[in-house]
Amino acid sequence: MPELTKLNAPNQKLWVVIGVGVAGVLILAEVQRRRIRAKSSVKEDFGAFVDRFELLPFPQPPPPAAPLSLSGLTFVINDNIDVKGYVTGHGSRDWKRAQTAAEKTALLVTTILKNGAACVGKTVMGELGFGSLGENKNYGIPINPQNPSHFPGGSSSGSAVAVAAHLVNFALGTDTTGCIRVPASFCGIIGFRPSHGIVSTIGVSPNSQSLDTVGCLASDPLVLHRVGHALLQLSPLVPKRTRSIVIADDLFQLSKVPVQKAVYVISKAVENLSGYQTPKHINFGQYIASHVPSLKSFSEESTDLRNGISTLKALSSVMLLLQRYEFKTNHEDWIRSVKPKLGPDVSHRVWEAMNTIQENAKSLYKVRMEMRAALKNLLKDDGILVAPTVADPPPKLNSKKGLQVEFYDRMYSLLSIASMSGGCQVTIPFGTHDDSPVSVSFIASHGTDKFLLDTVLDMYSSLQEVVGTISSSLPLPYINGNMDAAELLKEKGNAAFKVKQWNQASSYYTEAIKLNETNATYYCNRAAACLELGCFQQAEDDCSKAISLDKKNVKAYLRRGKARESLLLYREALQDFKHALVLEPQNKAAGVAEKRLLKLIGLRRQTFYPIISGNI
Repeated sequence: MPELTKLNAPNQKLWVVIGVGVAGVLILAEVQRRRIRAKSSVKEDFGAFVDRFELLPFPQPPPPAAPLSLSGLTFVINDNIDVKGYVTGHGSRDWKRAQTAAEKTALLVTTILKNGAACVGKTVMGELGFGSLGENKNYGIPINPQNPSHFPGGSSSGSAVAVAAHLVNFALGTDTTGCIRVPASFCGIIGFRPSHGIVSTIGVSPNSQSLDTVGCLASDPLVLHRVGHALLQLSPLVPKRTRSIVIADDLFQLSKVPVQKAVYVISKAVENLSGYQTPKHINFGQYIASHVPSLKSFSEESTDLRNGISTLKALSSVMLLLQRYEFKTNHEDWIRSVKPKLGPDVSHRVWEAMNTIQENAKSLYKVRMEMRAALKNLLKDDGILVAPTVADPPPKLNSKKGLQVEFYDRMYSLLSIASMSGGCQVTIPFGTHDDSPVSVSFIASHGTDKFLLDTVLDMYSSLQEVVGTISSSLPLPYINGNMDAAELLKEKGNAAFKVKQWNQASSYYTEAIKLNETNATYYCNRAAACLELGCFQQAEDDCSKAISLDKKNVKAYLRRGKARESLLLYREALQDFKHALVLEPQNKAAGVAEKRLLKLIGLRRQTFYPIISGNI
């Protein structure tokens, strides 16, 4: 018997090894199956959800009463909005661990349920309400349905993705410094930021209470209109008013949407609509510079308030300082005690807020008050300001390290208008640029939300029809002509320029260019006139043309550098000034400009965007 046992012992060990091996194979197969299922699930919901559940709408009233206004619609909400029985995560697992389940559902969610819609879950958002690109360390980056290889925008990233992917009819999200408007633009849908304080924020985790709003994302303007009316508890019976459209020409210089296209689309869209005045034009930055005097103390020494865009850059700086100050007031005790694990960008912004001492907070609120009055003075109760939503298309997922200070400066300069005035804003898809969605925004003064929503609904189909029928640019036709006549026109332009008749000078230079397209001086001179008029994009284009015709044109490099600096393209401007110094080493203007820009880039990096890539 012992011999038999001894004889079979190796066989027993072999069977154990085989058994372990089979078990391992089965385990690996199950792991792989779960990974495939998880990937499939992400593809199905685009990584938009944090929690899935269903909140049924309130019962429909019996006939003959009309159905509820949102009957049959589904929606999702940001992870910072309370739902009874669920823990509010605010985009952070550390935050979520510190909370208990909500005892009440946020008032705004209850309002929507009462109007007949069903809530189907909570969505991914930027941690603690930060982040403009759509990242989240805990839950990943929701997939942009329009451009899967590009960022979806934030912080209401999951909400925008759920709408753009047609997983729901609409979404409720929060907007502080652009958290609805940016993802709406990046995902090619409609986004509504209501007037500050109009929609209840009871049951919503705060970021910065002076800037926080709760708004809506949708792909259908009629759905947006109905949800907006429900949120704002508006009466549909309000007399119509004649609409005044004001186009911010200077702001379109920051955008991939040319101002010619915006003007053409809006003008064509209102041709067959009643109740609209002929669109007006404004240099909005210059208007703000003269109507918000408190901004002067926040303007950097190097900026020229005459160009207006630098004024909006100062406004965006105040917005970020105000957000930082109030976030610290709201959450400093929790941040310092818990020291939450956050993504690199959010962590730097949070700790920058914790370590900043705002010595004169009253000045921030004074700018906010003046900005609200300025927008009201411009638009009254019947005006719509048309501006780009953001300056650039959504960046590619692998390009974040290459994003520079200018990207954020351009973005926040545009977003600060509604945030700091407390006005309402709707982001409207406006076609594509380089295969990425672009948008424009309609902005109205504080409290005119119904007027804005009604205007968007009235114009939307006409806008989309015109956008669909035109090309992305409207080139200006030029013709060849006589050299001597062109020189005479140039001299007339120079004479007009000397007496500061810059519009007239620009017209003369333009006529000279029509007669001779190969003379670099004509383009360079027109650029000088455009700089004085605040037409910086045209100035940049003219200087680029001049440089292509004359590689050693120092004035063209200097003027293009000035135009690019005004457009917040600091690094490109710096290269132009350096090139001018290479061609003319003793050029004092180029030397001063180079030193100023190096200082400015360093200041912006240290103050607002400390985590942007190491090459900044």
